Amino acid sequence: MHSHAPSPLPPDPISADGDDRDFAWYAGDHHIHTTFSRDAMYSVDDQVRRARECGLDWMVITDHGGPDHAKQSVALQTPLIAEARRRHPVLVFQGMEWNIPGAEHATFIAPEHEDTPDLLQRFERAFDGDVLAARQNPTGPRLIEHSVQGGPEAEQLGLDALAWLVEELRTGTVGEALVLSNHPMRTGRVSPSKVRGWRDAAPGVFVGWEGAPGHQAAALPAPLGRGRGRGQYDESPGKWSFPGYDLDQYRTWGGFDAATARMGGLWDALLAEGLPWWITANSDNHFDIGDTVRVGNPSREHYREHGSRGEPVETGVVQHGYVDFAPGFYSRTCVGSPARDYRSVMAALRSGRVFVVHGGLVRAVEGRVRTGPGPGVTFGARTTVERGGDVEVELRVDPATAPNGSGQVPRSARWDVIVGTVTGRVADTDRDLFEAPGTRVVESFEVPARASGRQVFRTTLRGVADPLYVRFRGSDGRHADADGHPRVDRIGDSDPWDDLWCYTNPVFVDVR
Repeated sequence: MHSHAPSPLPPDPISADGDDRDFAWYAGDHHIHTTFSRDAMYSVDDQVRRARECGLDWMVITDHGGPDHAKQSVALQTPLIAEARRRHPVLVFQGMEWNIPGAEHATFIAPEHEDTPDLLQRFERAFDGDVLAARQNPTGPRLIEHSVQGGPEAEQLGLDALAWLVEELRTGTVGEALVLSNHPMRTGRVSPSKVRGWRDAAPGVFVGWEGAPGHQAAALPAPLGRGRGRGQYDESPGKWSFPGYDLDQYRTWGGFDAATARMGGLWDALLAEGLPWWITANSDNHFDIGDTVRVGNPSREHYREHGSRGEPVETGVVQHGYVDFAPGFYSRTCVGSPARDYRSVMAALRSGRVFVVHGGLVRAVEGRVRTGPGPGVTFGARTTVERGGDVEVELRVDPATAPNGSGQVPRSARWDVIVGTVTGRVADTDRDLFEAPGTRVVESFEVPARASGRQVFRTTLRGVADPLYVRFRGSDGRHADADGHPRVDRIGDSDPWDDLWCYTNPVFVDVR
């Protein structure tokens, strides 16, 4: 039996309730594996059904790329995704987890389209890092020694892949796709210059990263858990790691990737360029903690021959060492979309109209930034203020009303308004810059212990002289430091239900 509790978020979308009232919030997860991954076990229908039971409106199937997957898995999976779409009221995107040559993994998302499987297959066979490193690589044996091999040749293969994709989307029939970097800081192989290269090579396609990785149950102690780091973030610098990162950046901070959670870190350095770079939060689901099923056929030979690991087998006994929560059970990426359809959800992700939340900390959150009369703009948008003018900032928080997976109704205790100065694109010599020291908390709001119903917080940025961005962060306050920032998670002893956070994408404010 797959273990998960009722969703803390109802399946119906929550109205954004802004003055424009042109979108609703839809919860989703863009990083989910099935038996068509070499290291996962659930069927496509299992994952879609569970996502809906946990309140998700949209999801992406992202099985690992590689030489065995490339041979037949996409073709085998396609009719099963079509059947799951008919059976369950969830938007089911067909995607893959791309092994970026010379780096880490990324989600590849494509819309529902008859030519999507062909696009995925051609991209994987030509540009997946595991395929390029394989002896049976159809484009030439072992173009790189290993999928994660560093160096300019491997990095260029990743950029070539994005150039091919941009041209294919321009001339082909599918028309759009999205790419998001997964667990970027886990191994240290995603350098700041690589991120800037991906962003610049495919604007509007490679649009961001997981601000919070999956595998959030990995730090629960053995024997039920693995006693590792949250997100399995417990590695150390290796041969291909960026040398500028210290060990704390290989850890999660309140369950979030250090590049996102460390104020003034890499995410803020990217936003300081005034260019979009968005965050998400996902399950990376392979094996649910506490589940009683096991892999149908774990042999590598079976996967090589059949492109899958078979149907999971019920054992009736809780299995030890699983590290995940079901899609939507703990991590959610909530997109503000005017409609619940494939291309509208993709447009919302591309625009950055997104907030991410763990453990059902809130039902919804909406920021509004105003530089004059009217409703203002929300996450991912851009507005303009006259130099020396004031900027009004408003945050609306709809609190949780139902128990989460721990059996408790969570409560946010503090919300921070974070502002960073936009200084423009970095010079070519500074593309490995990962600090934005001017980033600061300009206002913090404490939520009264007995507060109920929607909370509205307001502040004003006065006399704005330089372009900036505004983003928001909330927490349950239980493990924040004295200044309200997340702490570095302890390996093997970090209960994900006891340290909940919510982050939003920024609003940019230009000055004229």
